[in-house]
Amino acid sequence: MTETISDHPPMAARPSAPRQKLRYTRILEAAAGFARKGLDSVELSEVAAKADVPLGTLYRYFPSPTHLMLALYRQQLDELQGGARSASARFRGRAVSGVVMEIFHMRVMQPAVEQCLTRGVYLKDRDTTALLREIDALSQEAVATASNDTAARVLLLAVTGLVQSVRNRRLSLFEAEEDLKKACSLLVPASLDRHSLHQSA
Repeated sequence: MTETISDHPPMAARPSAPRQKLRYTRILEAAAGFARKGLDSVELSEVAAKADVPLGTLYRYFPSPTHLMLALYRQQLDELQGGARSASARFRGRAVSGVVMEIFHMRVMQPAVEQCLTRGVYLKDRDTTALLREIDALSQEAVATASNDTAARVLLLAVTGLVQSVRNRRLSLFEAEEDLKKACSLLVPASLDRHSLHQSA
């Protein structure tokens, strides 16, 4: 993962000031469109132009495309987990298959993000390592909210394998979705799923 081994400065922490938060959010919203390309096609200057922020500002927060794509995915998982945690009408009791399927689709639809995750290397004192660990924790927490920790770990491994199978054209998207649904039904007791659905009614 050459992007993390270069001499880039560490990325700045997420901002807390309202104006800076707005710029940070605009950058991530713009980045979502670029996540649909391969990682090597993500040009930070193009993202900055689309987000209407100075290139220097973008580099301060995201010194490489890898930082940007991982931060984007972290935010998406944060939103997913935030919705599940607050038990809003949209997420309350969502069947585990719904949460897992959402994570699966986020990864399939964002090749640049997926490449960051599959090439990701945990290196001491690298801020991409911190991002990858946050992503792991957020993913597991989001799925565990609808199931349990053991099932969450297994299902997330299944997601990784199925995303790779779709990317390598060993499975169609439909086949991978069906396999994921089967994995969810095997790992999460039907009574838990029904209980979750009952709570949302």
